[in-house]
Amino acid sequence: MNIGAKNKIDASFSMASMTDLIFLLLIFFMLTSSFVTPSGLPVNLPSSKASSIEVQKVSVTVTKGLQYYVNDKKVTKATLEGELKSRLGGAGGSVILHIDKDVASEHLVYVAGLATSMEAKVVIATKPK
Repeated sequence: MNIGAKNKIDASFSMASMTDLIFLLLIFFMLTSSFVTPSGLPVNLPSSKASSIEVQKVSVTVTKGLQYYVNDKKVTKATLEGELKSRLGGAGGSVILHIDKDVASEHLVYVAGLATSMEAKVVIATKPK
């Protein structure tokens, strides 16, 4: 007499739905992490009401001690123009200015003038109110 169960239960587990979920989470975090690129330099940015997110290609930072940085690389005021030309190429692009709020506006105008002479879009970084 054969008394055993006729329907055997399969003990295997399908991981297809779990891998889909992990893949979607990976894509989500990769996309959202590329939108915000914080500057690692100690700069006290001015605040403003209106702000938008700009993709950061070239970043120019002027600290309170009047030190110039292009994409976290320290440069002098004399070599700033050459460094901007090499970073922008000849295609223009955008330059994000991280200027300390205690720095005189003449330094902001100097850097913005260099960037616009290279046909680059100039954006001033601020912190939201």
